[in-house]
Amino acid sequence: MIVTNKYYLITLGCQMNEHDSEVICALVENMGYIATTMPEEADLIIINTCAVRKKPEDKVASLLGKFASLKTNKPNLIIAVGGCMSQQEDAAKYLKNRFPYLDLIFGTHALPRLPELISEAGNRKETIIDSEESYIDREGLPVAHRGRFKAWLPVIYGCNNYCSYCIVPYVRGRERSRNINDIIVEARKLVARGFIELTLLGQNVNSYGKDLPGQVTFAGLLAELNQIEGLERIRFMTSHPKDLSHDLIETVKNGEKICEHFHLPVQSGSDRILKAMNRRYTREQYLDLINIIKEEIPGVALTSDIIVGFPGESEDDFLATIDLLEKARFDNAFSFLYSPRRNTAAAGFTETLTRKDKEDRLQRLNDVQNRISKEINESLADQIVELLVEGESKGNPEILTGRTRTNKLVHFKNSENLTGKLVQVKITETRTWNLIGELQLKLDNKYV
Repeated sequence: MIVTNKYYLITLGCQMNEHDSEVICALVENMGYIATTMPEEADLIIINTCAVRKKPEDKVASLLGKFASLKTNKPNLIIAVGGCMSQQEDAAKYLKNRFPYLDLIFGTHALPRLPELISEAGNRKETIIDSEESYIDREGLPVAHRGRFKAWLPVIYGCNNYCSYCIVPYVRGRERSRNINDIIVEARKLVARGFIELTLLGQNVNSYGKDLPGQVTFAGLLAELNQIEGLERIRFMTSHPKDLSHDLIETVKNGEKICEHFHLPVQSGSDRILKAMNRRYTREQYLDLINIIKEEIPGVALTSDIIVGFPGESEDDFLATIDLLEKARFDNAFSFLYSPRRNTAAAGFTETLTRKDKEDRLQRLNDVQNRISKEINESLADQIVELLVEGESKGNPEILTGRTRTNKLVHFKNSENLTGKLVQVKITETRTWNLIGELQLKLDNKYV
């Protein structure tokens, strides 16, 4: 009887973490492990962590507490914690001291070494910590893509911006752009395997190429990818407002495969808070940029991130953010309470707001944004939109779900399996978070 080891992976955090987990899956599967959805069956448990806010770090501690009994019942079980939290030396030491049964703690830069680290962890009795800051080129690492027609495609790693609240530059390192030819070759291979939508990833995709020789830019990379035959959609995230060029706006406008959606984090509508955050733009500069995008690309979708309760944020500062929401009119905004991060500049700032103050402001902000999101969605009533069908609704197999080019979620009824197909749907009902549509007629093998 052949005995196969199983692994269980939990991913916390951003899209870059999700892609890192796809690399982790490929690496451990190459070692002979197969995936399981039940941690009690696993011979290897890996938590890929996030450190951007306190909540996902607390989640790690909760998970590890639950896994303690599994380790007791199965002493040969390897428990590993990787990712951004582990990349911080003090956090790694905290994990080791609080959870002595941990076998391996590895940072974001350790992925190329992961197989040997796992093998070593299985043969040692003490916790291995690999949170070295030295970066190893990741080019050529295998990827176990979880989707069948959509894939992540990193174009730049790290960040040079050092926003005062953000831990990312400390755990992901300095910006490192991938060679443009390597990106294009990988994109072509993905398309040849059946992937028709690629999302380009980077902490700041607008910085792509600045560290490469020649005149390499993110706009130029997009234009090259737009020429790939068989590729239907190109998305990208995240963009820093200070680096978004007019060339990029023009490229999105003219690139028939590039989706009309910008995720452009503003974080605050107050110039005083933006300066304290080290964002390096003003609210007026941001709003001017938003207006240019809307003028150049009619129907474009704009989404953003906002931090509520940054140290020193007054009621006037908060109202300036509300005012910016009204002027920018985001399709959606992802809003969070400020969470101090170790070793960042803002961690030393004096906080003046209580938790309740922050939560009240967050609710007020969400109320405004929800109204705006609903109003924007209402404007889509009776329009025919293109959807990439993602699959059946979890609650009803007769309902299919897809996304528009502007990344809006649409549900429609149909009995045919259209997953992975591009279809045309007429919007018949609008809601705050999603839309309801009706599939259009099929002519010449296309839905029109």
